[in-house]
Amino acid sequence: MTWADGLAPLRERGFAWYFASRFTNTLGSTMANIALAFAVLDLTDSASALGQVLAAHTIPMILLLLWGGVISDRFPRTLVLQVSNVASAASQGFLAFLVITGTAELWMLIVLTAVHGAVSAISFPAMASMVPQLVPRSQLQPANALLSLTRNGLTVLGPTTGALLVVTIGSGWALAVDAAMWLLSALLLLPVRMPAREKKQSSSTVAELREGWQFFWSTTWLWAVVLGFGALNMIHNGALFTLGPAVAQETIGRQGWGYVLSAEAVGLLAMAVVMLRVPLRRPLFWGMIAIAFAGLPMVILGVDPTLVALVVSAFVAGAGIEVFSMGWNLAMQENIDDDMLSRAYSYDALGSFVAMPIGQLAWGPLGVAFGNSRVLVASGIAYAAICALVLCSRSVRDLPRRTAEDPDPALTATS
Repeated sequence: MTWADGLAPLRERGFAWYFASRFTNTLGSTMANIALAFAVLDLTDSASALGQVLAAHTIPMILLLLWGGVISDRFPRTLVLQVSNVASAASQGFLAFLVITGTAELWMLIVLTAVHGAVSAISFPAMASMVPQLVPRSQLQPANALLSLTRNGLTVLGPTTGALLVVTIGSGWALAVDAAMWLLSALLLLPVRMPAREKKQSSSTVAELREGWQFFWSTTWLWAVVLGFGALNMIHNGALFTLGPAVAQETIGRQGWGYVLSAEAVGLLAMAVVMLRVPLRRPLFWGMIAIAFAGLPMVILGVDPTLVALVVSAFVAGAGIEVFSMGWNLAMQENIDDDMLSRAYSYDALGSFVAMPIGQLAWGPLGVAFGNSRVLVASGIAYAAICALVLCSRSVRDLPRRTAEDPDPALTATS
């Protein structure tokens, strides 16, 4: 695969506009996260209040993900995204207005953030399932790599830009910029023309949820990976995001921990560039092997938290996460029929995210009870063991890449 092949999806008119839209709202979101945090702290000077606002976004998003999958499989996905983006612009714009005018109260921030979380639940399945309709199957890998490259790059750039806006013009105006980004993102989707989908006989939301569940549970590789990631995300959030900063503060320092997180982001970026050119065969086999290395920083943090070792291991972990992300998107997009894809993504997100709060709440007390070092080492070992357990499924190990000439994925996904 050449560099020209890697950039080929951008020559597809629909994907190019979709890519521009994704770039815009991702930049706005990464800036808004830090702007919202400082807006809450300016108002309350309370970390607990910030936690309430963040939870107000997460909880409705988790609760409504399955409904979002049904909506995205029932209605045109471009329309779902446009409406969602406009709704996000409205909620963030009103939030910005309250902060700028000094009339914001904590309950208002919680309510508006909850609205934004609900909208995110509707938009995520539609956004994730649009790519196969915008590029030929042969271009799915470079298309996903381009999106990943942009997302990972903005993860580094966005918070810095957001912090600069907060310092120079204030958190309220930074939120207003995010609202404008959401509106621009909706406008950029106007030229996108999706292929017409065959209209299904109307059925109830419950029936479509049940149909999605039946497909999810009958597709072994799908539920095996999602079940595994329910545990992996719990461990990752508990070990690295909860215990990690505490251990780093006593060993490599706060700035050192920033270097570690940056190294992971660089690993994600570097591997996304590689994925533009290197075809990924057996996407889930290599994906699960690669992401097992995400447990390495946990072990090093528990055994010998030196800065160089942690930076190197974080870079490797980031690269592994990117390989899995690519493999997972290819597995979903190539092996699941378009009429089911949004619901499959919604069940994937629900299963993967639902245990994350357990990690955030439980790992601190575990560290107190058994010692942070022991818990971190055990977490890293458990992380790799779960990856190996998922690979015990033959359907995961042997899932191949598919070409345009392969049979309908709806007939083969349950193998």
